[in-house]
Amino acid sequence: MQLGFLLIISLFITIIPVFGESHPDYSAMDNPSEYILKIEEHTFSIPYEVDAKVIAIAVDPELTSLLIGLENTFDSVFTIDLSHELISAPNNEFAILVNGLEVDYDIVSDSDSSTFTFFVPAFTEEVEIIGTHVIPEFPIGIMAGLSILIVSVIMVSKAKIAIFRW
Repeated sequence: MQLGFLLIISLFITIIPVFGESHPDYSAMDNPSEYILKIEEHTFSIPYEVDAKVIAIAVDPELTSLLIGLENTFDSVFTIDLSHELISAPNNEFAILVNGLEVDYDIVSDSDSSTFTFFVPAFTEEVEIIGTHVIPEFPIGIMAGLSILIVSVIMVSKAKIAIFRW
């Protein structure tokens, strides 16, 4: 009984992902351009398609957003594929601002990345994609070192050492 149950479960685990929705693999993009973004030791290849010139892409860790600078923009649909390691949000609840105004967008996600599609009007200069996590986050190593330092200071201050007595 248990062996049969395990076989059925393993069969579902191996077959069902084949029928699941897969990433469009840029199928929505006919002729994608690519921007290479370097952040610390990470390098991200960002495929996109828009009727404009992308002059810069930068991460704003304080606002957990990705900023995209554009020039020579015409009315067009902006399609961009972003890695979850670069920017993510629970339940794909992102906010996209075009020249400071929030716009509607379509999103297709898989386990590695999300592809956003939204309209940008002529003369658009800035697009901001806001998530809840962007790289670089506050590193765990720094947090661990800081907590060890704090605990050490507390322990030394509580100790009855003659150096710290007035």
